[in-house]
Amino acid sequence: MLWMFLSLGSLIFAAFLMWNLGANYTPEISGLLIGFMLANSELVLVVGNMAGIAIGLCVVAVWCFLRGRFVPAGILCLAISLAVKPHDAGFVWLYFLLAGGIYRRRALQTLLVTAVLGLATILWVTPIAPHWMQELHSNIIVNQLPGGLNDPAAASMGWHGLVMITSLQTAISYFRDDPRIYNLVSYLVCGVLLLAWGVRSLRSRFSQRGAWLALAAVVPLTLLVIYHRAYDARLLLLTVPACAMLWAEGGRIGRLALLVNTAGFVLTGDISWIAVLGLMGRLLPASSALSAQMMIAMQVFSGPLILLLMGIFYLWIYVKRDPDGVAPPVPAESEEAPLALASL
Repeated sequence: MLWMFLSLGSLIFAAFLMWNLGANYTPEISGLLIGFMLANSELVLVVGNMAGIAIGLCVVAVWCFLRGRFVPAGILCLAISLAVKPHDAGFVWLYFLLAGGIYRRRALQTLLVTAVLGLATILWVTPIAPHWMQELHSNIIVNQLPGGLNDPAAASMGWHGLVMITSLQTAISYFRDDPRIYNLVSYLVCGVLLLAWGVRSLRSRFSQRGAWLALAAVVPLTLLVIYHRAYDARLLLLTVPACAMLWAEGGRIGRLALLVNTAGFVLTGDISWIAVLGLMGRLLPASSALSAQMMIAMQVFSGPLILLLMGIFYLWIYVKRDPDGVAPPVPAESEEAPLALASL
């Protein structure tokens, strides 16, 4: 029960902070997106994975850094998130390292705290379980074998439904079930996108607007490049402020941002994904071989492709548009939420 409350509390608190930031632009859109995501986060509790806590702490750290409030708490939160799920928080940490200035200092301080926590944990665990590293390595290898729990290929189709793997390897393996092929293609595609993102982040002068676009671009790519599951997609909370900012600007880009975010939240959400699978089952007769293949394709492609679309969309805006442009004015009353939080 304590673990469930901690997971749920971390995620809800992080969601509130993202709404607090998105409300500077459009509180209604931010609230709808975040409320929909929270309603579709049942698996975080059911599975008991560390994702809820790690993602929650990562999002809290982003709020602390970009607001410039409770910075030591933000450093500790990001350090814990990095220590327990580096493949979730790693690229968020990397953005602050590339952003330079005070944010690079925050990233280096976080890395130091992470190293201390990691070393302390190793010194604590090793006397109790001296072979923990070999056992962990064996566990990972076994789960990645063909048909294993973490196999991204078709041999593990039982795990491409509700608790689907979101990495791009899943979609590539549909055409060629060979780790040498689907890993190489996935790393090349994501590597090119991440390289463009990294160069832009390193060369850009820091701004709040640029920070939200950068985070919105890298979060979907984080979920694509290596092994992640649907519950890790709660990290998409970090795309909400960018979506709200673009929507507030109006025009076609704003409508596209809302459409892309909504599709991403629907196709990686728990209840909505059940509804999508149920609808596909009703529309496609079970006796047809073509229908069976379409169902498999739906399960395999939906998550990775919508994340790829989100990543490309926000990366295009981040690279092509001026991140230092003038953002919509911040309503005076929007500052009440941080003050209320501080009073807690």
